[in-house]
Amino acid sequence: MRAYLYILNTLSDWEIGYITSELNSGRYLNKPIELVKIGNTIEAIKTMGGISIVPDEIIENIEFNKGDLLILPGADTWMDIEHIKIVNIVAKLLDNQVIVAAICGATMALAQNKLLDDKKHTSNDKGFLKMVCSNYAGEDNYLERPVVIDNNLITANGLSSLEFSYEIFKKIGAM
Repeated sequence: MRAYLYILNTLSDWEIGYITSELNSGRYLNKPIELVKIGNTIEAIKTMGGISIVPDEIIENIEFNKGDLLILPGADTWMDIEHIKIVNIVAKLLDNQVIVAAICGATMALAQNKLLDDKKHTSNDKGFLKMVCSNYAGEDNYLERPVVIDNNLITANGLSSLEFSYEIFKKIGAM
């Protein structure tokens, strides 16, 4: 099993800090899990916290397997067209039993592309999703919770990075 972290400019570095530190150190894991940073290019991005991160690989070179994990962190740039490559593969990944975990701004990209319409989910606010995502029609499946799990989709609001991390580790059987 591998964990893939999508890297994009303005990435909310604090939302993934628990996940990356534990996967990298392996100190509490009951099995090793490789963390691979992926992006549209292998050029460095700058997080909201000002940290530069260089992806290990580009999206096109990744072959996801059943049980793998794709982490979609929050960022202010999710609605930019350059992220459509990763968004366009999410439905296929979910169908192929890859775990997809999206927090904060990443849930907006999924909502805008109708990937949350038929799945239980959360985000920063249902009204906000409806306001910024003109294609969103999933309000009947929106749950006002910090984290929501629907099969192999995990969604979280931006204030719940610890709960998000906990649910990811539980889902992948890491601890």
